[in-house]
Amino acid sequence: MTHFSANINRVALLRNSRDNGLPDLLHAAQTILDAGAAGITVHPRPDERHIRLADIAPLAALVAKYPGREFNIEGNPHHNLMEIVEAALPQQATFVPDAVNTPTSNRGFAAGEEMHAVQPLIARLIAKGVRVSVFVDANIASVEAAHAAGADRIELYTEPYAAAFAHGGAAAAARCLKDFVAAAERARELGLGVNAGHDLNLDNLPDFLAAVQPDEVSIGHALVADALWLGLDGATKRYVSICKSK
Repeated sequence: MTHFSANINRVALLRNSRDNGLPDLLHAAQTILDAGAAGITVHPRPDERHIRLADIAPLAALVAKYPGREFNIEGNPHHNLMEIVEAALPQQATFVPDAVNTPTSNRGFAAGEEMHAVQPLIARLIAKGVRVSVFVDANIASVEAAHAAGADRIELYTEPYAAAFAHGGAAAAARCLKDFVAAAERARELGLGVNAGHDLNLDNLPDFLAAVQPDEVSIGHALVADALWLGLDGATKRYVSICKSK
């Protein structure tokens, strides 16, 4: 079974467009957890365009009220992530190499200098009891580099698969999945857990789960979009159901 972690950045982005605190971020997270999600993911950025520093402690306290659920804080460890994680001590931190001016994550950490640079930061968080996942592209070199750097898990950057599924047809999606399957298999051979995320949705998720069988998927944009029609409770339950069925 794959765990479903709901990324609530888009809820925070909507809230930040007004000064009235609506929608209530904590209420949204509670609704998601009550609907059965395995965890909550946030990706705070230095400009606080969505998740704010003031959101972190209340969210951590909320997740702690749900035994067995996890709080995952992701972001660039060379920006503001380390201080946030060390203050909150979530169950998981995910290192993502997003640039300050990028609207959303668009690649994984590369083998070589990039991965070497995060090695001491991985060790720093693991020493504090935080599981560390590293965002990587679906290639063997990056998986092996993440292992060598001391990561507990990888998170596969799934936008290439989502794009192939949406625009290339079934054959293109199947070809793309081969890289993800190979990367996941190599990760497990090395003792790494396998997470995945970016542009996964209700349509493309089942095939991905069946082929790759990740430990966890993190989904936010599609979850909030689906909630416009299904409600946040209903959308969450749909994702949880798909993850439990694979």
